[in-house]
Amino acid sequence: MTMVRTPPPLPVRDRAAARALSPMLNRLAEERATGVLVREHGTLRLAEGRVVHAESALAPGLDVLLTAHGTLATAAWQRAAAAAEGPLRAAELLLESGLLPAGALELCHLDALYDAGYFALAPSSTPGRFHYDGAPRTGPLPSVPVVALERETLRRRLQLHRLWPDPAADTAPLIRADPLPRKDTGPRPSAPARPARPAPVTPRQRAVLDRVDGTRTAADIARELGRQAFHTLVDVRRLAAAGHLRPLAAAGHLRPPAPLVPLVPAPAAPPPTAPEQARNLPPPLPPVTDPDIALLKRLRDALEAL
Repeated sequence: MTMVRTPPPLPVRDRAAARALSPMLNRLAEERATGVLVREHGTLRLAEGRVVHAESALAPGLDVLLTAHGTLATAAWQRAAAAAEGPLRAAELLLESGLLPAGALELCHLDALYDAGYFALAPSSTPGRFHYDGAPRTGPLPSVPVVALERETLRRRLQLHRLWPDPAADTAPLIRADPLPRKDTGPRPSAPARPARPAPVTPRQRAVLDRVDGTRTAADIARELGRQAFHTLVDVRRLAAAGHLRPLAAAGHLRPPAPLVPLVPAPAAPPPTAPEQARNLPPPLPPVTDPDIALLKRLRDALEAL
């Protein structure tokens, strides 16, 4: 009797890891690593596997959120930043000196962390790099677990998708929509359908819409207003869904087509003279003696004469 050997089962990847936004970040959290994770759209600083700070070029920093609305004087932040290494340590110096209330700092710190973390965990085309740091950071500012940051990031993605599923307005320069009705009979297949009449604009959305000039992005507007970038994206997508604005790259279909240039016919050439016609004639064919070939030639000439 032949014995059939059953092969070992294939390894099955953990389902939780498959749903993770960053498998590397989850592995670092499991090993309680300390250091900086550098990704394409931002960085995450870890301390014993927890996220203590996040930065992204697409989100205003902690300094903007603290100084934009009078919570802290700009000069006070500049002095602390000059005496500290990094914005996190500068905030701690302000807290120790009594220039900043603990509650206000913790609130702005968490707002900046989740805001920049949303962009840092965005899909990227390059792998992340982690730089280990041997000295664990212990400070008064709160940290968040990796699972909480990923859960909040997924919730924000879903919220933006429900408001307006086209993400082109998140990073492209914004332009106001044409108030004139479009002549097409239906929505473009590449963009969701917009309402026939724009919805009213709230005062918060008006502040965003007033800064739409064809050069500013949502991140630029968020910095000017001193708001979180994600909250600005919420307003941008609502304005896009209502037909008030669109990304600059998507506004090309509104440009009128270039006028058609009438084709000018080329002047007709004069008819050739008899000597020229004689020179242009092909050489005569050699005489054909084969009766079959001659018959075929006569048939061809007769068909051409019809």
